[in-house]
Amino acid sequence: MMELFQIKAEIPTGAAEATDSLLLELGAGEWSVLEDVIVRRAWVTGIFQSAKEANERWVELRALLPGAPLGETERRALADADWRDSYKAHFKAWQFGRLHWVPVWERATFALPPGEAVLWLDPGLAFGTGNHETTRLCVERLVALAADRGTVGRVIDAGCGSGILALSAAKLGYRDVAGFDNDPEAVRVSEENAALNGLGGQVSFYAGDLVSGLAGRSADILLANILANVLIEFARDLTAAVAPGGTLVLSGILAVECGQVRAAFAAMVPDWPQDSRTMGEWNDVVLTRPRS
Repeated sequence: MMELFQIKAEIPTGAAEATDSLLLELGAGEWSVLEDVIVRRAWVTGIFQSAKEANERWVELRALLPGAPLGETERRALADADWRDSYKAHFKAWQFGRLHWVPVWERATFALPPGEAVLWLDPGLAFGTGNHETTRLCVERLVALAADRGTVGRVIDAGCGSGILALSAAKLGYRDVAGFDNDPEAVRVSEENAALNGLGGQVSFYAGDLVSGLAGRSADILLANILANVLIEFARDLTAAVAPGGTLVLSGILAVECGQVRAAFAAMVPDWPQDSRTMGEWNDVVLTRPRS
């Protein structure tokens, strides 16, 4: 049985949203924010492979938190069943269109409706649940594009993290799917999650940044769930990698930053139509490259 270590610290409820945003900016997928709106309490919690790693990462994170922890920090060893149970209370299956995102512990009981698809999620150390607004904005766009245009064409997930967007595309029926990340560990985790979903070898994952990862490549759908300042900095590389008639889906953008992102991309590609949606405090920006 695998033994892991959990750190859990209560934080001011007023700091929950800012803490969640911080974790996204840091790309700290091993940390999450739990909030009980009934009793008005919130916690930041992380699960690690050793007590040493847990303590070291907590020292790093604590110095950056927007609100100081309340009281003593809880540390405890978790058996495999314990950490899975700790997530079950906070992670439920969800659906958009014909694609379902379902926790692996429901695999034996989940009944998939005919003609629909499922992506099994293991919220262990890195895969996440897809519940964050920035991820949902992307996958909802992806599902809508598949319904409107069919699943022909190349999909590239830039900054793939745990691979959830690329694997969702494959589950929808796209056959030419790739994902890359500048962190080799993210590539390894993405490949593990592909295997979990019976997609081993069907999605190409590789290491690269927004220059090398897109060099010489062209996508009919390019997904980039990163950060607003990074999207703006690499606007030229991102737009250059979109095929004629293709779609660029940008996410990881705080609502207050949306205007800046739209303006930067409008300056770069003024003839590309734009669209944007808001979910919580987050926005996406979607651009379509004209066919000629």
